[in-house]
Amino acid sequence: MPLADIPMPAAQSTVQATPTPSPPSPPLTVDPNRTDTTPPPAPPTPANAFEGPEKTLEVCFRASTGGTPPTPGLRSLPRCSLDELCSLASCTIISSASNAYLDAYVLSESSLFVYPYMLILKTCGTTTLLRVLKRLIEMVGPKGDGSGEKPLNLVLDWVGYSRKNLNWPERQHFPHQSWETEISYISQHSEFTSRLNGSAYTLGPITGDHWFVWVADRTIRSDIVGTDRVMNIMMFDIDPAVAEKFYTSRYRVGGDEEEDEDMREVGRRMTEEAGIRKLVPGAIVDQMAFEPCGYSMNAILYNSYSTMHVTPETSFSYASFETNQKLSSYHALISNVVRTFNPGRFVLTMMADEAGLDEIKDNPLTDRPAKDIIVPLGPLGTGRKTYSRKSLASIQVEDDCCCLMGNFVRGEERGDGEIRRAATYT
Repeated sequence: MPLADIPMPAAQSTVQATPTPSPPSPPLTVDPNRTDTTPPPAPPTPANAFEGPEKTLEVCFRASTGGTPPTPGLRSLPRCSLDELCSLASCTIISSASNAYLDAYVLSESSLFVYPYMLILKTCGTTTLLRVLKRLIEMVGPKGDGSGEKPLNLVLDWVGYSRKNLNWPERQHFPHQSWETEISYISQHSEFTSRLNGSAYTLGPITGDHWFVWVADRTIRSDIVGTDRVMNIMMFDIDPAVAEKFYTSRYRVGGDEEEDEDMREVGRRMTEEAGIRKLVPGAIVDQMAFEPCGYSMNAILYNSYSTMHVTPETSFSYASFETNQKLSSYHALISNVVRTFNPGRFVLTMMADEAGLDEIKDNPLTDRPAKDIIVPLGPLGTGRKTYSRKSLASIQVEDDCCCLMGNFVRGEERGDGEIRRAATYT
């Protein structure tokens, strides 16, 4: 893989903080003629509001004798054990796909990925993701999962939990009402914290979109340098014309019965019509539509995954795309994903091993000075849209885990002649 000597962001961009209070309410509109000090009420929450941004839990293990767990490792957990974990997180498995490297599950709320040594669980809405952690550790330890199968005897090695600030934290269930509550909940697991005493961080402006990260790392280092990385694009205010493609009424012609095969076929048509299939060429794709609207997709290619989730409702539209592909440049992928949804703004995050970050050239989260991301709208000469980076934060946690996030806002649309004079990321 081509290497590029890209240094970590300068120190002045690094943000490190202890656990912070729950996210603030939306900015208040102040009437200069008011004489009292009582703030106006917060905007009402839509009755059908759905929290699109996902909570993400990544847990890595090693064999009790040291080293990477042998195959199949975690993949040998029976379906009933995975169902139990999902039940604790308040979601269910509805579809699956596998290859020689991993198993990918589409959930009622987002996705689950299982490798021999690593489990990644992403859930949206009002799910209770952190309730999974204790039971998962029990399942893979010396006592096993209770199924009667031989215990896996795996030892906890690395845990990462992250999420963006929530739109409606008051609607969440324990322990997800606030970042402080979540961190307190994690710290109460004595059998866990006695081995991994992690740290919490907040990246980005507290007055805007920001990213919470908790990481505990006790990996036994070897001569093999880790180059893992995960990139996530969280898009808001997606184009209404694009959002319409994720309503099932657009595709279903008969009956109201919500059958899995029917919804799988509708999901396949959404994948093709929205242009999502082009974002994951060569991959095994497992997709599902939801009633009356919504979409989830997992794509697996060799040992990497990509996943996409769409909440199309107008007042809180959202789409996300995450992948752990080891690309030397993500610019084309970012441009293509953003062009597909044409959002009003997006949050770009990356969690990477330090060596993995060094392999990325022209990184939009490390480039100085900040450059616009230019997204083509069509064939050459038909214009492009500009997304400007409005904020940036980064930090190195534990031994070699780098966390970066940036906020990008859609700007003006320009003709091709103007674009030729600007730096591009296409």
